[in-house]
Amino acid sequence: MDLLKDLEYRGLINQVTDLEGLKKQLEEGQVTLYCGFDPTADSLHIGHLLTVLTLRRFQIAGNKPLALVGGATGLIGDPSGKKAERTLNEKEIVIQFSNRIREQLSRFLDFSGDNAAKTVNNYDWIGSLDVISFLRDVGKNFGLNYMLAKDSVESRIQTGISFTEFSYMILQSYDFLKLYENENCRLQIGGSDQWGNITAGLELIRKSTEGEAKAFGFTIPLVTKSDGTKFGKTEGGAIWLDEEKTSPYELYQFFINTDDRDVVKFLKYFTFLSHEEINALEEEVRTAPEKRSAQRKLAEEVTQLVHGKEALSQAVRISEALFSGNIADLNANEIKQGFKDVPSFESSEKEIGLLDLLVTAKISPSKRQGREDIQNGAIYVNGVRTTELDKVITTQDRIENQFTIIRRGKKKYFVIKYNN
Repeated sequence: MDLLKDLEYRGLINQVTDLEGLKKQLEEGQVTLYCGFDPTADSLHIGHLLTVLTLRRFQIAGNKPLALVGGATGLIGDPSGKKAERTLNEKEIVIQFSNRIREQLSRFLDFSGDNAAKTVNNYDWIGSLDVISFLRDVGKNFGLNYMLAKDSVESRIQTGISFTEFSYMILQSYDFLKLYENENCRLQIGGSDQWGNITAGLELIRKSTEGEAKAFGFTIPLVTKSDGTKFGKTEGGAIWLDEEKTSPYELYQFFINTDDRDVVKFLKYFTFLSHEEINALEEEVRTAPEKRSAQRKLAEEVTQLVHGKEALSQAVRISEALFSGNIADLNANEIKQGFKDVPSFESSEKEIGLLDLLVTAKISPSKRQGREDIQNGAIYVNGVRTTELDKVITTQDRIENQFTIIRRGKKKYFVIKYNN
């Protein structure tokens, strides 16, 4: 399928500097393009995923993607979309973050073949740039009025912006120029908040090549939710692509809980399903929303894409066990994922009466209430209803000798952790 038509169908074209020119360039042959990712944390988050997958779409269509890790710009801080100055990290921390992000990007792009992806780090050319050369050779190409008119700068004038962040635009523009010169890079893509930085880079290339360059800028839309809340945020914080920070189960749950109003848009954004598959799921949302087929497919596709088939199977198994109450079917690692934010209690007892455990772990507020809970069938041990007042929790009730899961009522779970 025609790449630009596919991107248009998916709603991924926000702004393009010269759509017809880019279309012609893509028709003429392979285009090298890049997108930058500043290492401001030790992991990319779900908000980065759309641009990463857009790079992948260009690669699948035969183009060569460059994933730029901002080892230098990460030391400066991008003012785009920010209301206040960033806290700057130490150089050693930025290097660590850069290495982690480079590894994450390698999961999504193909680094072999005729259009093999490549990771680059702008510290390689900015790190050795002395201040005189920077001001004379690069800075002289940027008029103050031109920079002040950019949204990323203009929006910060009232609240304040340092010269450090003010110069970020120049550094990103220099990235585009260096990649144009060294890698024959003709296209920069990014989120909609990067439009000013991207067009500034095109201006620098134009001035440096006396207007002969054929280079393009392309932005994708900001991901929004119909209910007005911020995409990629939950009560527990950001949704990360690192499974240690956001487990595959949490990622799966994040997408399976997508609103009906958003699910088709997210299928277009975050999956490689065909137009026909997406249209069929859209029809199901309209005619049988209670089945939540589109949400399930979205969660499956994204979880597998980010973490792989095995992690997806695990996430589905955890979800089904929690829904059915068959907790004993889970292993210790799955317990850690599925009950990450559930109240817990550490016990060193090899044996303890269930009633005493309910009170000690504050699952039931008193022994009297605990007795009622047990007798009324409101207490479940590892998914099994327990009505015996004299029930004793032993090592036989532990999952891999690490956890016992107590449920009170329909949904209140508690994790008993053992330190012996």
